[in-house]
Amino acid sequence: MSKSSQSLVKANGINYTVPFILITSLFFLWGFAHALLDVLNKHFQNVLGVSRSESGLVQAAVYGGYFVAAIPAGLFMKKYGFKKGILLGLAFVVAGSLLFVPATKIQTFWAFLIPLFILACGLAALETAANPYATVLGPKESAERRINLSQSFNAIGWIVGPLVGSLIILSATKESGNQFSALAIPYLGLAAFVLMVGVFFFKTTLPEVKETDEHGIANHVDLATTVQIPLFQNRHFVLAIVTQFFYVASQTGVNSFFINYVTEAIPSISDMQAGYILAFGGMGMFFIGRLSGSYVMAKLPPNKLLTYYALASIVLMALVVANLGWLSVIALFSSYFFMSIMFPTIFALGIKNLGANTKRAASFIVMSIVGGAVCPMFMGYIADKFNMQIGFLIPLVGFVVIAFYGMNGYKIIKK
Repeated sequence: MSKSSQSLVKANGINYTVPFILITSLFFLWGFAHALLDVLNKHFQNVLGVSRSESGLVQAAVYGGYFVAAIPAGLFMKKYGFKKGILLGLAFVVAGSLLFVPATKIQTFWAFLIPLFILACGLAALETAANPYATVLGPKESAERRINLSQSFNAIGWIVGPLVGSLIILSATKESGNQFSALAIPYLGLAAFVLMVGVFFFKTTLPEVKETDEHGIANHVDLATTVQIPLFQNRHFVLAIVTQFFYVASQTGVNSFFINYVTEAIPSISDMQAGYILAFGGMGMFFIGRLSGSYVMAKLPPNKLLTYYALASIVLMALVVANLGWLSVIALFSSYFFMSIMFPTIFALGIKNLGANTKRAASFIVMSIVGGAVCPMFMGYIADKFNMQIGFLIPLVGFVVIAFYGMNGYKIIKK
């Protein structure tokens, strides 16, 4: 790490470099797992003949898992700590990934939704732990920068996921025989990677950072000397839940129907080629945005950057809805650059100054990811009834909500 990067992970004379690297590996993991979903949506449409609204159940199973598991994961970590919570999450991810093997034999839609739900429960535990943990492994002043740096590796997973999915899954659509067998390959690879990461976590001593005062976790003030108001009386936290719901709904909607939109806007493009555009265009922009966002925040307040990026996203979604051919396709994958910093920035702003309530707050914000279960089905319904481009009005509305949070909702005002 460079000196500037090292300063992000040092606080009170403690160097958190190794824990930070391990935590960052988790961001790659769930980025890869989520990106595969966008390929599954189109694959199930092709192979099972499900409608676009029905294919949204793929996202519903995953984000439903987040909704169900986030609070129990937070309670588990409150009692047993971050490390055991991470190991539990990794175990669920392995179990869900391995269940794809029998699912390819059953060859029905529901058979794939079950392992996706189990896998998502594991991802929920990992996100509940890793997001707040990344914010506290260093000075509180650089919390937003630190989580955006970690989330840059999440973006790498988002690039690799659709690339692998297009090469292995979508390329198998035209083949004869069991067209589901290819689905097991990336998930078996995911299980192997998770097992390896789990061994490192098991053997590494992770500092159990104490959440002690309302001004920042790393200060280690005696809890008895601080006044902690009820969690839901923190306006910025409550609005962060609402905003994160709309952000994940927007991003998931864009992800889910990216391939559909591109192939309909430019009929000469195949599903596999659209998958490559998603991987290198959309997710490439996402990675650049995440990586640069961590450093831009050193000069520009996080809430202002969030506002500017949300306003840019509104303009780009309007171009997508206008359906202007290649211009709209370029606007669609360019939107990933501006979406890149939204989740971690909303998360970091939402848990700011919550002290001993941080783990609980993280659980509720992760639970709000259930927005990703709602939007794809709604967008798919609109696409089936009208057309695909009209469905992108839904993420446009989400970016309006995010712009409000960046301008006003982030302010710490006790109710």
